[in-house]
Amino acid sequence: QVQLVESGGGLVQAGGSLRLSCAASGSIGSINAMGWYRQAPGKQRELVATITTGGSTNYADSVKGRFTISRDNAKNTVYLQMHSLKPEDTAVYYCNADLLLWNGVRFSAYWGQGTQVTVSS
Repeated sequence: QVQLVESGGGLVQAGGSLRLSCAASGSIGSINAMGWYRQAPGKQRELVATITTGGSTNYADSVKGRFTISRDNAKNTVYLQMHSLKPEDTAVYYCNADLLLWNGVRFSAYWGQGTQVTVSS
């Protein structure tokens, strides 16, 4: 069984910082791209940031310069450091990974259960 477990969400005031973590565990052979997405109430899930195995990153325009995605390949973990948080960053943040299992099965978009981030004004 494969799991993506997010942590680090919470309540923070505008201008504050949070660091999200997502650890992948289970019968994982390799992980390709990993990323963070978010979904605010009444809105569609949207891309926040992605990172390849080699460290190439991609960010939504709304978070550029404020958020940083990183990963530790040895720990199968991806991080999202968030600074200068705004009320509009309030959402459930989901971890996503492109996984190849030991049995050869590939999940191009495996999701975590999500972690709530709330930014108060």
